[in-house]
Order: sequence, then C-alpha cells, then structure tokens
Amino acid sequence: MILTRTPLRISFAGGGTDLAAYYRAHGGGAVTSAAIDRYIHVLVNPKFDRSIRVAYSQTENVDRLDELQHGLFREALRTVGLSDSIEIHSVADIPGEGTGLGSSSTLSVGLLNALYAYRGLRKSPEELAEEACRLEIDRLGGTLGKQDQYIAALGGLQYLEFRPDDTVRSTPIPLGPEELDRLAAHLSLFYTGITRRAQGILKEQNDRTSANLEALSGLKELAVRSRDALLRHDYPGLGSLLHEGWERKRTLAPGVSTPAIDAAYERLRAAGAYGGKITGAGGGGFLVVIHPPERSREIAEAVPAFQHLRIRVAPEGTRVLTVTH
Repeated sequence: MILTRTPLRISFAGGGTDLAAYYRAHGGGAVTSAAIDRYIHVLVNPKFDRSIRVAYSQTENVDRLDELQHGLFREALRTVGLSDSIEIHSVADIPGEGTGLGSSSTLSVGLLNALYAYRGLRKSPEELAEEACRLEIDRLGGTLGKQDQYIAALGGLQYLEFRPDDTVRSTPIPLGPEELDRLAAHLSLFYTGITRRAQGILKEQNDRTSANLEALSGLKELAVRSRDALLRHDYPGLGSLLHEGWERKRTLAPGVSTPAIDAAYERLRAAGAYGGKITGAGGGGFLVVIHPPERSREIAEAVPAFQHLRIRVAPEGTRVLTVTH
C-alpha cells in the first residue's frame, strides 16, 4: 500500500502568465506562490482480482482501463504503465473542484507520485510537476498553466519563472520558521461557497491574450514585487500588491468576479485588510486576504456568510507517507 500527501496552494501574484499563450510569445511568465497546509491524500493498493477500482467523489469499478471515466486517473495509470489489479482512493481536506486552490493539479501530482512509488520508482519533484503538466495539458487538452503542478510538487514559498522554451525555473523564497509564523498571522482564507470550473474562464483569458498584454505584463511584474515584499517581510506592501493584482485580474475575462464577491471584499478592506484576491481563475472559490494580525477578529467577522480558515505555508511538496508490502 502507498499513501501520498500533496499540498494545495494559494498564489500571490502572476497568475495567467503561466499560460503557454502568454509565456511562449512574450518573454516568459512569473508567479509567486505558496503551498498551504491543506492536502489531498492518495492511497494505492493492490486489488485481488484484475479489475480497477477508483474512489473520489464518486466510485468507479471497471474491468478495463479504457472504461474509466475520470480522465486524470485513467491517463495517470496509462502514463505509469499500470492497467489492472489496482485500487485508488483520493481524499481532500477541502473537497470539490472549483475552489481555486489548484486541486486538480494537486491530485495529478500526488497520484503520479503514488503510482510511481507503487511501481518501486522514484521521481524528483520537478519530474512529477512536468509529467503532471503533460498529463493535464497535453493528454487531456486542458487550458491551464503550470504553476499549480510545480508548487504542489515543490512545496514552500516559490518564485516560479515560465520560460518561452517551456522550461520552468523555481526559486525558493527563504523564510525561517519564525517569519513563516508571522506570515501565517497575516493570512486568512474565506470560502465564498461558490464553485466554478476554471476551464471556461481560463479559455476565455487564453483567447484574449493579445488584448490583455498590458494587464498580463503588469501581473508578471507584480509577481517580482510580491517576491521582494516577502523577502523584506513587508506584509502591508504584500497586501497592497494583491489588491493591485486583483484590480488587474478582473479585466482579463468576464466572470472573474461577481457582485457578491466584490461586496465581501470591500467589507474586508473596511475591516482593516491590506488587500486580497480570489484564488485561481476567479468566479468563486476562496478569497485570500492579507491583514494586520491584531485585526484578525474583525476580519473574520466582516463576512459571516463566508467560512473562515487560518492557513500556514506547507514547507514540503508531495511526499510518500506510507509504503507497506
């Protein structure tokens, strides 16, 4: 039996510049991102007969690999070279797609890590990230970027650069344990209760790359400035950068925000938040907010209709927790 744990993520700035339509043609993209202490666990175990059983929000029992309806599981098994006599379970701390925390890519990375470990093979975090990109973008034809796969594989705080030749450079942002505690004290997540499929928003954003060049270039610059704010431990400045990025991001495609999200965000700002943004493609999911620690109670009470979560940076990316024979 194999059990893996892989973190979800929040991004501070640069989302959208990790799409190939932008980074290939416009000098590369950049994202400043953080793995968080909310996870997806994947368990892989031999199955007595030759069938395949996969349990996620639904359960599939099939006799042949081609019969699996869930594309990620089917193509991950095919990628690793497994086709029968296997059972897979996935369990998420924050269930459901469309939350903006990179759950699809987190599942891809954790699943590949588990399946390779099941075969007795070890892959580096970078190899797992790149294979997850190929799985989601090339095999399954998804319109999405590369940031989620890399931060899930690597963990921690990362400044990620997406180069025109499709390579990715990751640079850790080195904060010690005490400073990570300070960062956590400035961070809050709020669940809007709205889930949405990112593909529609991302496809429209991708199609509008040429029209959005100025905004996207500004978001790439904000990724650099957000990295620098973290290195300076400047959390009011980081919050202001998130606010600036949110204003730019709302121009990229219709549906990035909603009147309800805008109203909640304004209440959080009035309660003392330095700034924030919707995670992921937008349209719902989670609001991430940077705020003074001493205003934590007022911030939490500002939007009572939204579930409030405190989070920390997860220092590790995907890892194998259990191997039993």
